[in-house]
Amino acid sequence: MTDSTRMRALALGAALLAPGLAQAANWLLLQGSEPEQGTRALRPWGFAQLAYQRGEDTPIPVGGWTGQGMAANRLGPDKRAAERWQLHRLRLGVRGRVPGGAPLDYLVAVEAGDNIATRAGDELQLIDASLSYRIDPALRLRLGQFKPPGSEEALRPAPRQPYFAVSTAVDQLLNETFLDHDGSDPLDANAPRGPRSLYHDIGAQLFGVLPGGGPWAHSYALMLGNGNGVARLDNDNHKDLYLYWSSEHVEGGRGAARQGTKLFGWWQQGRRTLDGADPGGHLRTRAGAGVIHQAARWRLSGEYLVGRGMILAGSDGGAVPGSWNNAATRIAGRNLLPEGEAAGWYLEGGWRLAPRTWLDLRYDRYDRGTESAADHRRFTTWTLGLRYRIDRHWQVMANYQWRAAEAPGLDARADANRLLAALDDRLALQLQFVD
Repeated sequence: MTDSTRMRALALGAALLAPGLAQAANWLLLQGSEPEQGTRALRPWGFAQLAYQRGEDTPIPVGGWTGQGMAANRLGPDKRAAERWQLHRLRLGVRGRVPGGAPLDYLVAVEAGDNIATRAGDELQLIDASLSYRIDPALRLRLGQFKPPGSEEALRPAPRQPYFAVSTAVDQLLNETFLDHDGSDPLDANAPRGPRSLYHDIGAQLFGVLPGGGPWAHSYALMLGNGNGVARLDNDNHKDLYLYWSSEHVEGGRGAARQGTKLFGWWQQGRRTLDGADPGGHLRTRAGAGVIHQAARWRLSGEYLVGRGMILAGSDGGAVPGSWNNAATRIAGRNLLPEGEAAGWYLEGGWRLAPRTWLDLRYDRYDRGTESAADHRRFTTWTLGLRYRIDRHWQVMANYQWRAAEAPGLDARADANRLLAALDDRLALQLQFVD
């Protein structure tokens, strides 16, 4: 490999992980394949994120768990406190091209830390493990465990997220929690069976960029997956189907630093089974569409999402799951709406104040249980962020979230609205290292 091709490969790898750069990127290609020229057989990579989060820990104001900790005001994954320092993520991986001359690329990564992947912070979780074969630029095949095509926020790598947390709609609709029951048993906490999906699945994907678009780049993806998250075999005979399309007007740059305007849409569908329920399962459908414009000094993006089936519906009384009520007659369990509906959207933008400093602002809204006035809950969040890139390895981030929630179909004095009014704002600070 010549010095020039080696530098080209290193530059593309750095652009994928480096914080603070442009976001109108083709994540399917950047995460699913290596550059056609200058690719090494072995390229180690990784990142670490140290975080501090703080809320007021307002207790439950009403109902059978009055005075206890409110789950939405506590920090995950264990919901024990509302303020903490944590090693949020530590991810190490290798990627490259399999030796031998064939256009066969691989990606492997594991994660440690205190998060929803490792749950208690004492586990090492396999996050990515895939092989990609380039048939031609318009057709590639990827096999293994990886992010399926979907929302822009879900596809974007963690080190390149402009905010500490994704929007509520993306988190609730796409970062799937796998439950065995709907939560109706009063003596069952309905604990998840393993970690959340982390926007990952195991399966096979066809993807590529269509030729002849001129300044437009048209990308597509078609995937068939287990629909069962990370590091877990399929637990039923149902498969998930994923479809994706994007059209981007490229205005400059390349790789993760590409500038332009991207329009995208996606659709996902599969079935989920619950213990003791209909063996045919419940249909789970997710879809969305959005646009992102990235210029040298500013960006603007938005996305609308809808979901039907397997909608998460909080916990009993708003309590931390597994907590007994004050009368010791019921355990707070995680609730699920197997046939429920939900929708959400976000609008966000960023301004480059200085060569290494970004100011970010996002508004997001999520409506769940929209099929019923009794179940309908609305969550709105304003997020203000500031990022400073110290050098190509280090970045600091500060976010403040103004969070609000209501049950719009119920009286303002109803217990549900009194509970939701206790939702706290939240501060998040993060120090990030990438290499």
